[in-house]
Amino acid sequence: MVVESDFVIEPPIPLSMVRPGTTVRVQSVSGKDATRRQLGSIGFVADAEVTVVSELRGNVIVTVKGTRVAISRALAHRVLIA
Repeated sequence: MVVESDFVIEPPIPLSMVRPGTTVRVQSVSGKDATRRQLGSIGFVADAEVTVVSELRGNVIVTVKGTRVAISRALAHRVLIA
């Protein structure tokens, strides 16, 4: 955690660490170009609102842009949220 004057700046955390029932905003997507394109094509873009629905057998089930999708925990680790 970094404190600048009256603002606390939290470092981004991966989507894979967010608890079910939580709604967050995507800050960025890390990884190779193909990974970023794949995640971007299903709605994981900067400032997109994502709700974590549940975790099931190594997959993270989320709602993004009104659609429920399941992504692997490894891909969820590439999505950084603020």
